Amino acid sequence: MTSNSAEPIAGPTADSNACLVEPATRATFPFSALVGQPLLQRALLLAAIDPGIGGVLISGPRGTAKSTAARALAALVPPTPAALPAPFITLPLSATVEQLVGTLNVEDVLRDGRLRLAPGLLARAHHGVLYVDEVNLLPDALIDALLDVAASGVNTVERDGISRQHAARFVLVGTMNPEEGELRPQLLDRFGLSVSLANPTDAALRTAIVRARLGFDENPHGLVEQHAGEQARLVDAVATARAALPRLAWSDAVLHHAAACALAAGVDGMRADLVMLRAARALAAFESRDEVTTLDVDAVAELALAHRRGDKAHALPPPPASRAPSEQKAQDRHAASTAPGPDPERASPDALAAEAPIGDWGALPPRPETTTRVTGVGGWPSKKA
Repeated sequence: MTSNSAEPIAGPTADSNACLVEPATRATFPFSALVGQPLLQRALLLAAIDPGIGGVLISGPRGTAKSTAARALAALVPPTPAALPAPFITLPLSATVEQLVGTLNVEDVLRDGRLRLAPGLLARAHHGVLYVDEVNLLPDALIDALLDVAASGVNTVERDGISRQHAARFVLVGTMNPEEGELRPQLLDRFGLSVSLANPTDAALRTAIVRARLGFDENPHGLVEQHAGEQARLVDAVATARAALPRLAWSDAVLHHAAACALAAGVDGMRADLVMLRAARALAAFESRDEVTTLDVDAVAELALAHRRGDKAHALPPPPASRAPSEQKAQDRHAASTAPGPDPERASPDALAAEAPIGDWGALPPRPETTTRVTGVGGWPSKKA
């Protein structure tokens, strides 16, 4: 992206990245027609209402409608200020950092005194959806830059000591197959919400999913028209909820409940608390309520904590209840007087060592060892007195 024909950010140019924008005329599987994925639909709707949540990470085996759900979400995002449909941008695995964040054409300053920004994919995704398939296979530097902008909504482009900033407010959706590798915990924590999908095991549910997909493949526009009413209701609900967010606040009880949930999950840092609160507020706004409650936190807690939950397998057990010193000494004297002593004639050295009193924890008792007279070393005769 070093062409000198780059335009300002308000008007992205048609370059090699333009093919990454989903064609507007292509029929998309309706979001309301998704079958058997209520938790996934909730997570995506919350991220669409408040992109500051930090996006959604969808983990699951192949064939579980991860990419279908991500593409369907773009139809629910409110139109851009220019009344254009929300863009759907795909980030390829082969992308470079410059293709993602953009670059500055410093050469234009030398030619005509103007500094032009060649926009990247983050600029093109503004007011839309940025989709990253197989996010676990992206280089860490690319993921870091992507997640920073997704959380802040601002992209900074730097080159040769010059920097420019522009708004990049989009809904981030990342998908991955755990069989192809996991994300590092530091990167997992940067995603706001996460959903783990599994293959449906109920025959009736599988039948309903297959029926919906076959109907879309045979007559895509027919299925879109069938769900047009529900789709329009969701679009209005998302737009209304976005407008209502600034009017909703969190009470002290809600803040304390979110903190308690995070502590119980053993998470690191404060990001889980913040995500839970923002997601709870988005849920309350979506359901047209005037306040955020602890029930809203409970409804979204697992989405925010599942990929951040700490390992409890090595937690230490609680210490035993303490006794009074006099009671402890009396019990020790009684145990010493009633314990049978070892028989020196019949006890082995190992048994004596095992029954010997132990001092500091980890210290080993002394053990008798026999010695052997050295008669020669390396063929040399022993030294005689």
